[in-house]
Amino acid sequence: MDLVADAHALYDAAVSAVQAPAVVARFDAQAVLGQPLDSFGTVTVVGAGKASMAMAGALEAQYPTVPFAGSVVVPHGYPETFPPGLQAPRQIRVRTAGHPVPDEASAEAARAALGCVAAAADSHLVLVLLSGGGSALWTCPPDGIALRDLQVLNRCLLASGLPIHIMNAVRKHVSRISGGRLAAAAHPTPIVALVLSDVVGNDLASIASGPTVGDATTRAEVRAHLHQAHLWSRLPAPVAAHLDSDVGVPLTPSDERLDGAHTLLLGSNRDALDAAAAEARARGYAVVVVTDSMAGEAREVGAAHTRAALGHAGPTALLWSGEPTVTLTGTGRGGRNQETALAAALALDQGLGDLVVLCGGTDGIDGPTDAAGAWATPHTVSAAQRHGLDARAHLANNDAYSFFDRLAGLDDTAGGLLRPGPTHTNVMDLHVALVA
Repeated sequence: MDLVADAHALYDAAVSAVQAPAVVARFDAQAVLGQPLDSFGTVTVVGAGKASMAMAGALEAQYPTVPFAGSVVVPHGYPETFPPGLQAPRQIRVRTAGHPVPDEASAEAARAALGCVAAAADSHLVLVLLSGGGSALWTCPPDGIALRDLQVLNRCLLASGLPIHIMNAVRKHVSRISGGRLAAAAHPTPIVALVLSDVVGNDLASIASGPTVGDATTRAEVRAHLHQAHLWSRLPAPVAAHLDSDVGVPLTPSDERLDGAHTLLLGSNRDALDAAAAEARARGYAVVVVTDSMAGEAREVGAAHTRAALGHAGPTALLWSGEPTVTLTGTGRGGRNQETALAAALALDQGLGDLVVLCGGTDGIDGPTDAAGAWATPHTVSAAQRHGLDARAHLANNDAYSFFDRLAGLDDTAGGLLRPGPTHTNVMDLHVALVA
């Protein structure tokens, strides 16, 4: 068995299972709306997220006779990386904007989406295409808050180690599009959101900060989260003042403006896990799906992966999915998957057994780097030491990217970065441990 090649194949199978054509094919307009999609005339489409361009193309391919209008927004640079095997949209416009920190293009995209759905005639239909990354790509500050204030808030949240559902709860309270507000702008036009989940538990109110879903989070709860994370004192004054007030709260789940909104979960990390498990079985491994709700500090998650793998005889594939977090204390480069893999490598540093651990984001991106994650073996740390690389120091400095990048250039059999490029989908992370 070639454990490294097999681990990469499991990752590829997982990503393929949640690509846009497979996901969008699950949308049955007749079943949801009681009439076919082409009976609505022009269908207005808006969307945000790493998969929204691919979802727009798949929607046009699935309904070739339907006239579509509108636009979706993806991160800057995404159109240039669009996979050749997918169909790009021809009718639906593709915008680009800042991610993970929003920029002026993010605000313009959000304003355009709000205006587009508000202008839709009552007899028409609005479709919303949502996936991970939508919170930053659709950023619309409330009155009195400048975009630069929300950029500071986002940077604080991203470095905090807070779970994504808490970060998005905060974002919804300083937005004019999330927390059900997009659906309110469309009311009474029928609106259907097609969602690819990137959050543990698939909470529809959290994915892309829930632009078509009400939210029950109170201002008091948001303030408590920020205080507990020691972020309150770092907030720009306009943001703190807004959160200290009761102005501009998200719609509640019972708001009548949400009555005509349908929010449909079309894909999640469970689909990716099932595909990885099937690929592993086809390659001769017994499969243990450990969890689809992986969470926690990345370096602790990595050590736990190693302990679990060392407790199994081979050939066995252990699979995890979810999203660990990183609390930044150093100045290095990396992401949660690279940090998890480095922590796993340190726990594996016995030189024993035939084993590989691969950790990757299904979106092809991990932190502010060009890698989706990394892979490690029991020989990663010792090989690095022979070349003067200190794995423990790199982990302490949140510098997993530099570690694996340099190691691969020196010994490409001991560990390295996972670099598939942007995949144009996103269902959190897949972690694989293969034991021979």
